[in-house]
Amino acid sequence: MRMLFPDAVDEIDPLEVYADLPENTSRPSVRLNMIVSVDGGTSWGGVSGALGSAADKALFAVLRSFADVVLVAAGTMRAEHYGPAVLPATMQEARAQRGQTPVPPIAVVSRSCRLDWSTPFFSSATVRPVVVTVADAPVADRARAAEVADVIVAGAHDVDLALALDELGARGARGVLAEGGPTLNGLLARTGVLDELCLTLAPLLASGDAKRILAGSTLDDLGRLHLRSICEEGDYLFLRYRPS
Repeated sequence: MRMLFPDAVDEIDPLEVYADLPENTSRPSVRLNMIVSVDGGTSWGGVSGALGSAADKALFAVLRSFADVVLVAAGTMRAEHYGPAVLPATMQEARAQRGQTPVPPIAVVSRSCRLDWSTPFFSSATVRPVVVTVADAPVADRARAAEVADVIVAGAHDVDLALALDELGARGARGVLAEGGPTLNGLLARTGVLDELCLTLAPLLASGDAKRILAGSTLDDLGRLHLRSICEEGDYLFLRYRPS
């Protein structure tokens, strides 16, 4: 991978680039990682993985390696067939030196709290996952979730992401990596809790009706960002933005 901005570097380790974590003193910082085709599609055949490359997958692991918690919507978890987080031994060792768990727990956002508790996401997790749900979710489903995951009730009918982040912070999380999907991303933006956007621009045309990286929520004003870095490998561009 080479860096194009802010400095031109022929060969750079993404671990160095992305170690520059966003900071927030009032709550866990939120870093959003998404991939998009040149024409704005976030998926192909219903999944984002089809847009990726070896470099993108490597960066995916790098970003997870820094996170205290990974946050994902239940729909994305199902569509992308999420399992427990897996990281190379070297990344696990680095996390241990920073006082983190070997891999980050994954927090899945589900208003209904109706998930398949028998999937490897729950049954094979080495670090207990988290379910973020609401008070209106059926008591029996919340009780079943508590058997295989830590449960955070954030909001009555709709998920209150600000409250969810506060609860994650109370459990020791300092940095959260959000992985979508677009509706969750839109709610994060609407709530005003996005501290960094890591965007992979894939050299592909997806066409179709795939959502944009933010969907389902409308901001009151255009969200102004400033460019933090640009890297490139195999015609893929890896962009980082932070709010102005």
